[in-house]
Amino acid sequence: MSATTSPYSQIQFLQRQAASLLLYQSVLQTDVGIAFQELLQAIRYAEADATGTLQAYGNYFHALASRKQNWEDYLITQILICENPFSKLTQQQNWEKIPPALVAAAKHDLQVLQSLYECSSAVLSEWVQAVAHLPISPVVWYTEQDEMDLNGGLFLHHLDNWADAVEELATYYQKFGIGLFAQYRALRWQEGEFIGIPYPDPVKLNSLVGYESQQEALLKNTQFLLSGQTALHVLLYGSRGAGKSSLVKALLNEYSHRQLRLLEVTKSDLKDLPKIVEQLRGVPQKFIIFVDDLSFEEDDDAFKALKVVLEGNLTARPQNVVVYATSNRRHLIREFFADRPSLKNNEEVHAWDTMQEKLSFSDRFGLTLTFDSADQNTYLQIVRHLAAQAEIDISQADLEYQALQWATSHNGRSGRTARQFVDFLQAQTTVFGTNNNILDTQP
Repeated sequence: MSATTSPYSQIQFLQRQAASLLLYQSVLQTDVGIAFQELLQAIRYAEADATGTLQAYGNYFHALASRKQNWEDYLITQILICENPFSKLTQQQNWEKIPPALVAAAKHDLQVLQSLYECSSAVLSEWVQAVAHLPISPVVWYTEQDEMDLNGGLFLHHLDNWADAVEELATYYQKFGIGLFAQYRALRWQEGEFIGIPYPDPVKLNSLVGYESQQEALLKNTQFLLSGQTALHVLLYGSRGAGKSSLVKALLNEYSHRQLRLLEVTKSDLKDLPKIVEQLRGVPQKFIIFVDDLSFEEDDDAFKALKVVLEGNLTARPQNVVVYATSNRRHLIREFFADRPSLKNNEEVHAWDTMQEKLSFSDRFGLTLTFDSADQNTYLQIVRHLAAQAEIDISQADLEYQALQWATSHNGRSGRTARQFVDFLQAQTTVFGTNNNILDTQP
């Protein structure tokens, strides 16, 4: 798009184009999109308010810099994740079944967005210079882009006519999804909606040792999920600090490239679980619903909601969703001696049946993995493994002696204690350059 001629007619054209979007309106409803439209409007009426034009350009520059994206990359990113009737339907239907009107609307919008794409930041800067009568043009935001994490979705960059890519775009949506599930590997359910987690726990499988058989079983079940087979719901229970939660979170870093997503749901939000599962049905990604530190009180509504998901109802279970829950309790519902029926109990005819339902709830998980307390050998094995990964220069005898001292004065032997010990030892070595007894130098 040329900046050498008067910008007014070109801006009017771009504004009409933007107003004519049929499906992809949300592309221009973010901070960058709004700043872009406000800048066009400010340039159009710059004769009345040149100061406002400069402020509008500053807002546009700031919005792009905050995202660390160029205008062109921003537009394509938004197209690839946009939720609209076309992108939603193409996730679930073959191309031949997409209504022609939707296809035509998508082609129209792609042509519109291509015209906006061609209105680069450099062009806008020159327009601002011209209408505000500046001696030089304002600084243009530009950054060298790393390879964008969009599964190779930058094909639009290289096309002369974006409308020709509508079928390819539909295939992309079908394979990689849209919206938050395309943007984020980890999410949480919060106040009735999905929230993306920008910085998930980076824990890796190769940092977890000591429970190899449990890890192997969970990996195998997760691979069933990723392969489209029926995977089992899993309960991981056992001692605190054994690495149950870390193992689940490490799955995300191992398999996110295969479209695995980890969705955190707190116990207080389990009542929404049936609704959550239905919203995940039919999307391309595979989901582990992660419930940490699970236990129930009597007559807990969350118990009933989770039971529906684990056991099913008239609605077919989605093949792309499993529940992985951790707990320190084998029996997830707290039981009191007063709960146990006696011969004098005349309040419920089948009181034993009720108690057995509570005690057997954990059996409704298809796979139960037990994490026993770490013995001394297991604890020291974990310490040695983590110390080797951290490249800590210390003799094995000193390492083990200090590790045992640490466990005695802290939380006992566990994977968590081992991690805390090695983290402290590494920090001490880095900051003070010493491997003296760790208990003599800790704050």
